[in-house]
Amino acid sequence: QVHLVESGGGSVQTGDSLRLSCAASGGTFSDYGVAWFRQAPGKTRDFVAVLMWRGGSTAYADSAKGRFTISRDNAKNTVYLQMNSLKPEDTAIYYCAAKKWGGLLEVDAMYDYWGQGTQVTVSS
Repeated sequence: QVHLVESGGGSVQTGDSLRLSCAASGGTFSDYGVAWFRQAPGKTRDFVAVLMWRGGSTAYADSAKGRFTISRDNAKNTVYLQMNSLKPEDTAIYYCAAKKWGGLLEVDAMYDYWGQGTQVTVSS
């Protein structure tokens, strides 16, 4: 059983940057693929980025390509989402999710463990 806790959200201006963190406990974190999803008010939860459990392969939603970077520090049991050039349309609750031996999975139903979410608000 893996427990995930997100942090790093906040209220920023257009063009600013934020780094979200997803801290894990309760498992061998390096065995898990980890993804970030986001959900804006009244909308579905959408894929943002994913990092495979090994090898370092990543995938991004088109909206995130070139602006967001997902990375991990297994020694700290933490996955990060660096978000640059933020836009108002990035406003959402951001969730991290994990799946043991997970690949480049972009569907939220494939993930077994979820954090509680962290709010990101970008104003123009």
